[in-house]
Amino acid sequence: MSLVLDAAAQDLLFREARTANTFTDEPVTDEQVQAIYDLVKFGPTAFNQSPLRVVLVRSAEGRERLVQHMAEGNRPKTATAPLVAILAADNEFHEELPALLPHFPQAKDVFFSERPVRESAASLNAALQAAYFIIGVRAAGLAAGPMTGYDAAGIQKEFLDGDHTPLMVVNIGKPGEDAWFPRSPRLSYDEVVKTV
Repeated sequence: MSLVLDAAAQDLLFREARTANTFTDEPVTDEQVQAIYDLVKFGPTAFNQSPLRVVLVRSAEGRERLVQHMAEGNRPKTATAPLVAILAADNEFHEELPALLPHFPQAKDVFFSERPVRESAASLNAALQAAYFIIGVRAAGLAAGPMTGYDAAGIQKEFLDGDHTPLMVVNIGKPGEDAWFPRSPRLSYDEVVKTV
């Protein structure tokens, strides 16, 4: 059985797509980022909570502040990518629920009045949105270099606040020379899928 999405799109989004480690100096425009967001915002989250928040790091000063919090091996990638996005979970997402869930605005208080519940929900659902974001970057013809090797507390203090938890840093741009590491193995269908 084949997929509805044509093979070229499957390759662009999944089979040929890789985590980029080098980038050209071609800029990533605000219009490209807006187009990415306008596509991926439709990905599902529980209660339509949409807790992902994005900090775009464009300035040299911002880049310098960010690089100091990256793991040693990730610093050169982040220092040279045309655009870097800090993806974070908004632990106070429930404040937007009356607008995002107009048929059930009381969900804000019924389900998410307690901070630990919000943090758990925000972490899971923002991670889903982060995955959509990476696919959106690929759909825009760009490469993404998502990383979790960083000082999370440092990034939170430097770029966010106590209500936002960093999830990952994503370098974005056109792939540069020797951008790809060899493809690592994947588990087979039978290793992952069980029928009961």
